Amino acid sequence: MPKTKDPALRQIAVSVATLWKEPGLSRSKDRPSLQNPADLRAWLAPMNTADKLWLVGKLETEVLLGTQVKLLEVRNDWAKAAVAEQGKPGSPDGYTGWSPRSQLSDSLTDYSACPVAMVIKPTAMLYELARDQDPAMEISFGTRLPVVLEEGPRWAVAVPQGIRWVDQTDVLREAGDRAAMQQESAVTGPQLVETARQFVGLPYLWAGTSGFGFDCSGFTYSLYRFYGIAIPRDAKDQEVAGTKVKPEELQPGDLLFYAHNKGKGQVHHVAMYIGEGRMIHSPQTGRTVEIIPVSTPEYSAEFAGARRFIPLKPKA
Repeated sequence: MPKTKDPALRQIAVSVATLWKEPGLSRSKDRPSLQNPADLRAWLAPMNTADKLWLVGKLETEVLLGTQVKLLEVRNDWAKAAVAEQGKPGSPDGYTGWSPRSQLSDSLTDYSACPVAMVIKPTAMLYELARDQDPAMEISFGTRLPVVLEEGPRWAVAVPQGIRWVDQTDVLREAGDRAAMQQESAVTGPQLVETARQFVGLPYLWAGTSGFGFDCSGFTYSLYRFYGIAIPRDAKDQEVAGTKVKPEELQPGDLLFYAHNKGKGQVHHVAMYIGEGRMIHSPQTGRTVEIIPVSTPEYSAEFAGARRFIPLKPKA
């Protein structure tokens, strides 16, 4: 496979890379997330609520294995990267942040001619060999990897480390041009809701965009990204995108926004409407993804509006 011509382009070379606001902010207990391979479970499992609250304002976002990024700067063992697919108004290169340099590939290999397998479960396992029983890496929902061989119950996929194998039942095969998933008219609100429901009970993680933990906007961003629909990464930017929706016209899949000063200040939270007066969201550190009534007082008092990112289906 040929290398791409832009020498600044790289790929994420770990299951999930956590991007920091500045290099060197991490604690010793963050080491499992900073290595290659990264171990998100070993990082998150020992943390209590105070440990996770410490991350607020220090982490920027997360990026999944194989995602293309642009290398902007190197400072000792740290690299500043831009994530184009995570949209951020005013930042043409997308979201930026710092990760250990070892978590980025040395170059970017072009697999654009290959079909793509996307992880459809909260997490899935990669194996070094087709018949291995011990997994080599646990990867996240929404991870997209080029498929180089489709035979038997496991498919061979390309990662920066080489060829690995994934159970066919853990992924969805996309067309090479992602045509089936990028047709917004092919996506329905109930589909978004069904996909979201599998994460009920998943602990909140500031800056999270993976099946190991989401923040509020990382959750909605990742759900729409799964269906090939690009929306901004952050709640305040999602709130000014899409089409404005009146509360009485809400449909499953619409996003609900909440702001300080009784809904008139800065947007600080986003949820997804699922129908019948309920919403699903990843609320805050110390809590988990949950389904609650839209009328829940702590949220209804700060309601700031709703937005739709897919067209309504015509009634039969």
